[in-house]
Amino acid sequence: MENTFFSFQSLRNVNIKNEILAGLTVAMTMIPESLSFAILAGLSPLTGLYAAFLMGIVTAFLGGRPGMVSGGAGATVVVLIALASTHGVEYLFGAVVLAGILQLLVGVLRLGKFVRLIPQPVMYGFLNGLAVIIFMAQVAQFKIVKNGVSSWMEGSSFLIMAGLTLLTIAIVFIFPKITKAVPSSLVAIIVVFGLVHFLNIDTKKVIDIASVSGSLPSFHIPNIPFNIEALQIIFPYAAIMAGVGLIESLLTLNMVDELTNTKGNSNKEACAQGVANITNGFFGGMGGCAMVAQTLVNISAGARTRISAIIGALTILIIILAGGPIIEQIPMAALVGVMMMVAIGTFEWISFRIITKMPKSDIFVGMLVAVITVLLHNLALAVLIGVIISALVFAWDNAKRIRAKKSIDESGNKVYEIYGPLFFGSTTAFVDKFDAMNDPGKIIIDFKESRVADMSAIEALKKVIEKYKTYNKGVVLKHLSSDCIQLLENANGFIEVDLHTDPTYKVMPGK
Repeated sequence: MENTFFSFQSLRNVNIKNEILAGLTVAMTMIPESLSFAILAGLSPLTGLYAAFLMGIVTAFLGGRPGMVSGGAGATVVVLIALASTHGVEYLFGAVVLAGILQLLVGVLRLGKFVRLIPQPVMYGFLNGLAVIIFMAQVAQFKIVKNGVSSWMEGSSFLIMAGLTLLTIAIVFIFPKITKAVPSSLVAIIVVFGLVHFLNIDTKKVIDIASVSGSLPSFHIPNIPFNIEALQIIFPYAAIMAGVGLIESLLTLNMVDELTNTKGNSNKEACAQGVANITNGFFGGMGGCAMVAQTLVNISAGARTRISAIIGALTILIIILAGGPIIEQIPMAALVGVMMMVAIGTFEWISFRIITKMPKSDIFVGMLVAVITVLLHNLALAVLIGVIISALVFAWDNAKRIRAKKSIDESGNKVYEIYGPLFFGSTTAFVDKFDAMNDPGKIIIDFKESRVADMSAIEALKKVIEKYKTYNKGVVLKHLSSDCIQLLENANGFIEVDLHTDPTYKVMPGK
């Protein structure tokens, strides 16, 4: 298995102390985030910790980028909130498995580069919508349930919760200005936990949401029907989760490449993310992807190998097995404060600064994706609509760019030099550029600065050729690229064309 264990590099060249300390720090920063996102998605807190452990350990061994950290990331989990609330947690696990299979296929088929086709405005809208959802979900934690009825906190319980939340936010914001040696979110949770414990403050805790039983994750096949109906329910969510997870993972990989001046393997990373998510779905984890913040913490602490990620994952496992009673006593105000800061950090504030410099279509797409995300809580639908609209806008813009420069050659033939791609969006404008009635007996359509892209383009060419045939005039196509010629040959029988034979020049071999 391609020295996976010790593509760790030679141990004598590794600073073991840095790797161990980095791994412990990563675990401490990942635990509050994993807990918070699990609770946000309406899952057991243990589901988030399982995801942190399983994603971390699998990608540490199989991943294509030493030094990168994966866990139960919010971007992928929030995609599945609507699915879990509508159909239950078993469907969520099924979607995680399917997302893992899709990611594995992307890696095996070496399609990692195509995952980055999601336009930047869609990503801005997605992240901004995600940030709003995360923030509003924290506000919802100020509700309590009595006798099956949910109501807002009142009086001292509300003031205590609000005060502790503001204290957490203040620590997370201020502590990095003092030192970055210890994660500020961890310090905030410890401080608030200590205050509540030693002053015996009565406030909402993790145990009030769900119990965290310390046990190893066990194998469990998602309890959903194996039929087309179930597949139709989970596939859209799985596809978006797979895409979002891979985008975040591959962007993180590129970031580490730049920070360490080394090169990771994107397809290998896609395979590792897929295997990790499949494992999550069968062992009760909520799934995830690479985590940007934790990876930055890891690299900043001096980690450069897989050892730190393994140490981090094993630390989380130890906490699962032995630290359940402590985790259950963490005040919800601490997690709410941490997650509010995560939401603020997730929001792409730069999108406001550059809004006047962006095309109106990009602004519209970004805002639409964000609005759909916030109103419907359906990130899968929001991203899908954003990508479709972006593709249509791109097609429309390119359709307007097709031009024809007209001239007469030395033989008296009229030459149409085409500029811009000929595809389904530009066919009408293309056909309108020809004057079959008044043109000479032979015209030449020069595609040196264009290309025939699809079947609609071939149909347009057929219309032009047949139009000239009605006037007993000929059409010659010139400077077609090899792929365009192949496309026309595949359509042989549907369209007959007269191709101008261009000379093929070969480079003489050197002596």
